[in-house]
This record gives sequence, C-alpha cells and structure tokens, in this order.
Amino acid sequence: MSTPTGPPRRLVVLRHAKSDWPDGVPDHERPLAGRGRRDAPAAGRALAEAGCLPDLAVCSTAVRARRTYELASAQWDTPPPVHYEPRVYAADVPELLGVVRETPAEVGTLLLVGHNPGLEDLVLELAGEALGDALDEVRLKFPTSAIAVLAWHGPTWRALAPGTALLTSMTVPRGPRGG
Repeated sequence: MSTPTGPPRRLVVLRHAKSDWPDGVPDHERPLAGRGRRDAPAAGRALAEAGCLPDLAVCSTAVRARRTYELASAQWDTPPPVHYEPRVYAADVPELLGVVRETPAEVGTLLLVGHNPGLEDLVLELAGEALGDALDEVRLKFPTSAIAVLAWHGPTWRALAPGTALLTSMTVPRGPRGG
C-alpha cells in the first residue's frame, strides 16, 4: 500500500442475508428466508458494537438486499441516508467500484449492501493488505450476512483503487436460531 494521503475512510461491505427461493418469484424480488430475517439484525448490531456505523449506505434494489439493510439499520440509533442503486444488483468489480467512487467526499464511512460474486471480488481487488487472516477468510468464503471492512486514506472516494485498502476485519454475524 502507498503512503496515506487524505483523511481516513472506511468501506463496509455487507452481503445480503440468507434469501428464500419461492417458486415463480423473479431473482430480483426474492425475499429473505427466516435465517436471513434473524441474521440481518445481528449484522446491524455487529456494526454498532464495532463502532463501524456508516455515514451513507448504498444498497442494491433487490428485495433481499433492501430488507437486509432495513433490518440491520433498525439496530442503530440514527440510520444514515440510504441510496438504493440499481447498478449494485448483479454488478461486477468495475461497476461496484464506479458506484463507490461516486460517494461524496464528506462521507467517511460508506456501507455497500449487495450480492456475490461481485462483493467478494471487490473486497479481494481492493485489499492490498489485511489484518490477521481476514483476506484468507474472504478467499475461502464470503457467505450471506458477511461484513468486510476496508480502511484507506484518500482525498476523495474517486481515489480508491485496487490494492490500496487494508482489510481490517471480516465477520459473519448470526442471529439466534429457531422459530
């Protein structure tokens, strides 16, 4: 990684919680499964406990991603503004990076809620270094409700480039089992 220039910034990447596969429902409209409805609030609590609350959220327009964000952000005293972005659905790394680079300069922590394989690929592309085994964990699996936190310094979000971020954590919060 290069020498830090600009203020510290964090990109928090959250994969949507476990979704259901009802017959006849288009992929974009798939709801969360029971496990997803339990895990999404756990993801919100994990972000709050880690002191990693966003200033802005950008979320896929898919039902499962929107519901994940709604349930996670309901765990925070003051949820940030959210932008539901159709380009995040089924996006690859260049598309996701393009969306992230549009973030206003005053945003210090951005939450991106979306889908695999795009999110996993984005994390791997941006992480020049990682703390502990975080990079190996992402390479192994980036399951539903996974949260990756990437830290970097830059004058604007437009400066975020492959290999310039530090992957500080990778967690998979789970809600209580049953019911």
